[in-house]
Amino acid sequence: MFINQRRALQGVQAMHDHGCMGTRNCTGRNIIMTTKRGRRATMRAYVDPGETKAWHQLDCKHVVEAQQFGPEALNVIFAEAERMERVRPGTAEAKVLDGRVMATLFYEPSTRTRLSFESAITHLGGIVLSTESAGEYSSAAKGETLEDTIRTIENYADCIVLRHFQAGSAKRAALVSSVPIINAGDGPGQHPTQALLDVYSIRKEIGRLDNFKIGLVGDLLNGRTVHSLAYVLSMFKGVKMYFVAPQVVAMKEDIKTYLTSKGVDWEEVDDLHQVASDVDVLYMTRIQKERFDDLKQYTQARGKYIIDAKVMQQLRKDAVVLHPLPRVDEIAVEVDDDPRAAYFRQAKNGLYIRMALVKQCLLGC
Repeated sequence: MFINQRRALQGVQAMHDHGCMGTRNCTGRNIIMTTKRGRRATMRAYVDPGETKAWHQLDCKHVVEAQQFGPEALNVIFAEAERMERVRPGTAEAKVLDGRVMATLFYEPSTRTRLSFESAITHLGGIVLSTESAGEYSSAAKGETLEDTIRTIENYADCIVLRHFQAGSAKRAALVSSVPIINAGDGPGQHPTQALLDVYSIRKEIGRLDNFKIGLVGDLLNGRTVHSLAYVLSMFKGVKMYFVAPQVVAMKEDIKTYLTSKGVDWEEVDDLHQVASDVDVLYMTRIQKERFDDLKQYTQARGKYIIDAKVMQQLRKDAVVLHPLPRVDEIAVEVDDDPRAAYFRQAKNGLYIRMALVKQCLLGC
């Protein structure tokens, strides 16, 4: 007998057989379950991402936006990431995803995100189908829609890691996909897996996620990493956020409104030195030239805020500097040897978080 299990996520609400031992495929078009008795059930359903926070309890998991994750889900993911740090070749854990296939579909350039995802599944015994510059070297160049591309690739892979130039593209993909979609950045929208690794890094570096101050610096308008990070940090108590950005790339109003609705204390500040002396975490981002239509505005914004030796003198001894990378010139190379410069440690944490997410996604479906 089929019973309702009202579990919502990124475009899906599922009905499962109580004793299901077979496969569960989730899609915005319908839900199809195959049990060991061969019975099938189909239903249409859709609910907005983030309506339920029990992400880790869902049978099929998309990663679409940062608001999907509550504190309990974060604790589960972070505990899994800690276990991933101990995975060694030849062990049983290094074979847990044997036979599983990940497709990485990237319409925008990437180094850390694409390679860390591909490394993540190979560390766990899976394999990768990879397409970079998908807009140029896939059928998108012939006019194929994103939805049709996803409906095709889902036949070849057990999950799809998607980076796209349009905000909201990951949600569009999740609505039509029968396999988990992992948002690896959707234009100026969100980058939820980066937010998870950022929060994981903050906890490792300063030892807590409550009652600390963070300065978000740089391109806060187009920087999807800071958007997702702000959403995730809003669930923790006593977090004070400083926004330090040229006016042309100031933090988006909808995010400030959201933070206010959650009771988060935030402040827009012009003086980077002042913020550096007061925060526990200084989170730097580059000015994103590719998002500007007017290069004069880019020129005006670039170089206004730079973390150099003088800023590091203002930074507390127990504070850290993070950056999602790549950097251009917003952090001077001279800072790299300072033990408070944590951005390369942060990048390493991306591997463990993505191993944890891929494992959760593939073994949860």
